[in-house]
Amino acid sequence: MKVTKAVIPAAGLGTRVLPATKSMPKEMLPIVDKPAIQYIVEEAVHSGITDILIITNRGKGLIEDHFDRVPELEARLANKGPEKQKILDEIIEIAHKANIYFVRQKETRGLGHAVGCARSFVGDEPFAVLYGDDVIIGKDPACSQLIRAYEEYGKSVVGVNRVSKEDISKYSSLKVEPLHDNLFRCTDMIEKPAPDQVMSLYSILGRCVLTPDIFDILDKTQPGAGGEIQLTDAMRTLARRDGMVAVAFTGKRYDMGNKLGIMKAQVEVALQHPEIGVQFRAYLKELSKTL
Repeated sequence: MKVTKAVIPAAGLGTRVLPATKSMPKEMLPIVDKPAIQYIVEEAVHSGITDILIITNRGKGLIEDHFDRVPELEARLANKGPEKQKILDEIIEIAHKANIYFVRQKETRGLGHAVGCARSFVGDEPFAVLYGDDVIIGKDPACSQLIRAYEEYGKSVVGVNRVSKEDISKYSSLKVEPLHDNLFRCTDMIEKPAPDQVMSLYSILGRCVLTPDIFDILDKTQPGAGGEIQLTDAMRTLARRDGMVAVAFTGKRYDMGNKLGIMKAQVEVALQHPEIGVQFRAYLKELSKTL
């Protein structure tokens, strides 16, 4: 069955980026001139996704507003003439990128619980999950790479990359064995492993494609790391039972729930930006002389 649905969990509190996230969702923090979540939605759309459910919570209304039409702003831009036509077209396009739906996670009980809120939206279809913290930029969308692996093997897929030995305890660790190219068979995983629990330095980083039987597993998953229902714990059951495919995806990942990750995204995307890239590069060269 073709993957046409995606779920974007965006209900986290953004505590690592306070005080900026006290009143603004971290998913709306801009990378130059677009909020982080727009990059994620665009990745899904470029991967063939037509229907997207964004999981939010209280105080995240700005996300809904961003993907809505704004007639007053559009009318003002239209009256400015041809010089504003490009930005007008971009603003209108945002509202038509896909069929975008929203549901609130009533309690902050972890990523697994958030994904569980998508059950009625997903139905009996496979679906992609794109974590709201993770922006991945590359020529070949990361989500598309995972969908191709699902189509090849018919199993749930996780997007992975290697992390440092020092950082593996902050993420997850997977038991993997090579299949071909950048694809691996995954038969076990653990969230936030202790040093003696590390299976490999491959960790899940922000993307997966899941079969709908994950929901029955989530229903039985007990709170894990941090006292929350962890999606990794449910996927561990799936990996041990049926096996999963791990894709070491290409593309640059930016952690938008981390202050340093946000700054890296700002700088590196700005360097490639068609409007300001040349000037920003010259600025950085001058600035570097003073460091």
